[in-house]
Amino acid sequence: MDTTKPSLERANPTTALDPEKNDQNTAHLPRWRKCIILFVVSWMTLAVTFSSTSLLPATPEIAAEFGTTAELLNITNAGVLLAMGFSSLIWGPVTALLGRRAAYNLAIVLLCGCSVGTALAGDITVFTAFRVVGGLTGTSFMVQGQTILADIFEPSVRGTAVGFFMAGSVTGPAIGPCIGGLVVTFAHWRIIFWVQVAMAGLGLVLSLLFVPEIRVRREGVRDQGRRLSVRDVLAMFNPVRIFRQWLYPNVFLCDLTCGLLAIFQYALLTSAREIFNPRFNLTSALVSGLFYLAPGAGFLLGSILGGRLSDHTVKRYIARRGGLRLPQDRLNSGLATLCGVMPIAVLVYGWTLETGAGGMVVPVIAAFWAGVGLMGSFNGLNTYAA
Repeated sequence: MDTTKPSLERANPTTALDPEKNDQNTAHLPRWRKCIILFVVSWMTLAVTFSSTSLLPATPEIAAEFGTTAELLNITNAGVLLAMGFSSLIWGPVTALLGRRAAYNLAIVLLCGCSVGTALAGDITVFTAFRVVGGLTGTSFMVQGQTILADIFEPSVRGTAVGFFMAGSVTGPAIGPCIGGLVVTFAHWRIIFWVQVAMAGLGLVLSLLFVPEIRVRREGVRDQGRRLSVRDVLAMFNPVRIFRQWLYPNVFLCDLTCGLLAIFQYALLTSAREIFNPRFNLTSALVSGLFYLAPGAGFLLGSILGGRLSDHTVKRYIARRGGLRLPQDRLNSGLATLCGVMPIAVLVYGWTLETGAGGMVVPVIAAFWAGVGLMGSFNGLNTYAA
């Protein structure tokens, strides 16, 4: 095993267009199809992240119907997020075995089926089982979506593409509680899952029609023309292969930073029902759901602006070096948001919630800027890792 640590100063310098990786995959794809593919992969991240927060406003109603407690349902939600975290250990090998397109569509079918099962669940056990299994599709759409974009978009515009892609992943957790609040206020909570079935179904149709099977040198072993033994297949699911990447300091630090940012994102999104509502005496699921529009708008704006800034930073360094591109150049694009915008917004948000200073307006504004800072930082990290 090669445990040599790569130097960030020497890591894979390439030309601005990086033709070895991109030309063979993108030359035959018209711009309109690339845009549709971008929409599809972004839409599916929206669908899967929508499910992670859409039930937050409906927690009391679900607990009452199943005769359980809100605390137990929160543990169920934690199990879904845990399943999403470990799902990369499954979908990486599945992609290598089946090919990227087949694995991607299989994940959509699984998400759609689990959404149907959850909508029809008659008790808390079945409800939890389908929720957790559906959560296993989470990182499939995140990782494979970014990999698809890395294959079809050149490095100098990839940050913008990833910015629009991430708009789906951050809009889902934000609009989920809003839609969930509307559903619970005017209809039954099970409608939330039928909405998710429709979202996944639309994504499946578009994926089957427009997402191609892109073959690169990292593509599945299926394309290498050899038959795998059972031992070979089991070895592919060995989690050590994935964790071994942490031997590289740039990969480890990138993953660690993304993990800390994700913790903050869900801390912000889950604070409304437990902290925001009691502080301002909010009792309606609809009203509390509207709070999520503030961080959601910040996520959306930060994702798109972060993508633009990421590409601008890459182009600036390419021009400075006379056409030479280093992958880590784009990490500089998130320094201002990571070290400036987000910490200030978080401090204001937490302080005003604790003291009640500024009423409801100030923490809402702070939540918006925290969302901008969060996604402005995420973009460069995600694009670099892809």
